[in-house]
This record gives sequence, C-alpha cells and structure tokens, in this order.
Amino acid sequence: MTAREGRGVYYEEATRQPPHDPLNLCIVATVAVLTWLIGPWAVTGFAVLGFVGYWRAWRKGLRRSKCWLRDTRLVLMYLAVLAAVGIVAALQT
Repeated sequence: MTAREGRGVYYEEATRQPPHDPLNLCIVATVAVLTWLIGPWAVTGFAVLGFVGYWRAWRKGLRRSKCWLRDTRLVLMYLAVLAAVGIVAALQT
C-alpha cells in the first residue's frame, strides 16, 4: 500500500508533522452565529449543555479542567450563572 493509497490524510513527506487543525475556532464561530441568531435561548441551551457535561465529568473525578477557570467547581458555577442570565434575558424579550 503506497502513501497515496493509505489511510487518513496524504502528506508529501512521511516525516512531516501534520498541520495544526484549528477546529476549536470553527466550533467557537458556529456557536457565536447560533447565539447571534437564536439569542438568549442559545446562551441558555449551551450553558445547560456545558453544565451537564462538566457535572458528569466532575462526578467521574475531573477536578482540573482545560477551561480558563481551571477548577471544575468554578466552571460549574460560571455555567449555572450563564444559564440563569440566559433564562432571565429570554423571558424579558
């Protein structure tokens, strides 16, 4: 099997490192567009989704996050506040 027939992405040199894929930037842009279009309901939805994910991870033992806040409890509080603010804003519109 040659490199061109192989699995994955083809690179000209076998020893060359694959370029960095800025997938996170695409995800952030998509979330920003959805939030802009849907408004406070999107903020509430993403905050609740994040809270549920971090809650499950915390229950399984995650105590330090890659999030800027680092401490999982702080991340949970931040997401809970975002969800509450989103609900208040959505009900006022």
